[in-house]
Amino acid sequence: MRVSEFEYDLPEELIAQYPLEDRSASRMLVLDRQAQRFEDRAFVELPSFLRPGDCLVLNDSKVIPCRLFGRRTGVGAMPLGKKNPARREHLSARVEVLLLRQCADDPALWTALVHPGRRMRVGERIQFDAGLAAEIVARGEFGERTLRFSCDEPLLEKLEEAGHVPLPPYIRRPDERTDRDRYQTVFAREPGSAAAPTAGLHFTPEMIERCRRAGARIAYTTLHVGLGTFQPLHTETVEYARLHSEYFELDERNAALMRAAERIVAVGTTTVRTLEAAMLRGGLGACRSETDLFIYPGFPFRATGAMLTNFHLPRSSLLILVCAFAGKDLVLEAYRHAVQQRYRFFSYGDCMLIL
Repeated sequence: MRVSEFEYDLPEELIAQYPLEDRSASRMLVLDRQAQRFEDRAFVELPSFLRPGDCLVLNDSKVIPCRLFGRRTGVGAMPLGKKNPARREHLSARVEVLLLRQCADDPALWTALVHPGRRMRVGERIQFDAGLAAEIVARGEFGERTLRFSCDEPLLEKLEEAGHVPLPPYIRRPDERTDRDRYQTVFAREPGSAAAPTAGLHFTPEMIERCRRAGARIAYTTLHVGLGTFQPLHTETVEYARLHSEYFELDERNAALMRAAERIVAVGTTTVRTLEAAMLRGGLGACRSETDLFIYPGFPFRATGAMLTNFHLPRSSLLILVCAFAGKDLVLEAYRHAVQQRYRFFSYGDCMLIL
């Protein structure tokens, strides 16, 4: 398969730049895989599609304010440019850093994307606001860097002061104070994501309770969203694509709810990847692991019975996953319909329920 097969035309004005005032007011396109049809509905109708015996599974990962802006200050002990004043302005140029994940063995080390990346070599130091500083100590195969931070307080506390909400680049505006709340699910508990698990953004506490009253049990898992979820594919052949590893975990109490379910309704592609990765590791049980699972057409789903998901970028691993679950032709036809009906796309946009 070619990545170019997973393409569709999207007018830029359909990319949602702000969330709706009411989280649960989104439209919902419902796909029926068996009937090979779809219909326009509203997210508030989700409980009517649930039934006793269902388990609604949510990703409780919490987005951290992991976008940082700083300035280059040099390499090693002596700032570059001290002997060459003409380079000082260049070295103090603005640098943007997107933290992706904390290294398990050393909390001061973080994997990150750095812009401008090509100019930032190992040994270079960056000064951020709030007295936060870091040094680049390694390069990665996907263009990422490893940064070692130096600060007197816990880094996550410093990020609350110096960091910005990591809005995706198709939201063409700076982050605002309201994004701290709205680019976060109401059930987020475990800090670690560099992007929101966006299918969960539609839920309010009241909607979760309505789903529970419809007979569905509510369970949680955690997958910290990083490069594996949002990085573009680097090959034109689907079968040759590789994703970056992401951390996930599932505890026994929630796993037991899933094992007892007649149908698992996964909220978001991150939840789907977590559940299917767990199944490949021996079943739905307590686990803490990493996954680079790339799901594409032909994948045998073992856990996911239905899926709630947002609309995804063309040629992305997320769109390919959705096509694997519901069929490429049906999904792309539904996307064309969504464009015609002026649905709102991507992170702050509308959603799709696949039955």
